[in-house]
Amino acid sequence: MKVILLSDVKNVGKKDEVVEVADGYARNFLIKRKLAVAQTQGSMQVLGRQQEEARLREEELEKEAQKTKERLEKIVLECQIKTGNGGRSFGSISTKQIAEQLAKEHDIHIDRRKILGHDSISSLGDSDLKVDLYRNKVIGVIHVHVSAK
Repeated sequence: MKVILLSDVKNVGKKDEVVEVADGYARNFLIKRKLAVAQTQGSMQVLGRQQEEARLREEELEKEAQKTKERLEKIVLECQIKTGNGGRSFGSISTKQIAEQLAKEHDIHIDRRKILGHDSISSLGDSDLKVDLYRNKVIGVIHVHVSAK
C-alpha cells in the first residue's frame, strides 16, 4: 500500500514522502497513529498545495534575510572593554552581547549561535563577524568597533 507520511518515521521515510509499505503496517500502525494517510488523488493534491505553500514561505524568508543583510552592512556596533597598561585588554565581547546590542539598538534579532567563526572578540579595533541569516545561502557581516573603556 502506498502512503504519504505526515511525520518522519524511523526506517520508513521522511515527512511528505510517498512510500510503499505492507497493508497491515499501513492500516494498523501508520494510519491509526496519524503518521500517514493513504495515497489517493485527493491526498496527492493536498500534498502538492502544501509543498507549494512551503516553497513560497521559504522564498519569503530568504527575501527577509536579504533585507536584514543589507541593513547589517550599514551598521557599525560600538563596544567597549576594559584595558590595562600598554593597551592590554581585560575581558572580551561575546556573541551574546553582540546579538543583544543589535536587538536593542537596531531592532535586528539574530540568534547568537548563527554568528560564525568567533566565540568572542578580545582585541581592540575593528572586527567583521559573519552571520548565517538563512541556511548558509545568505551570509551577512556585522561590523564591530571595539574601543577602550
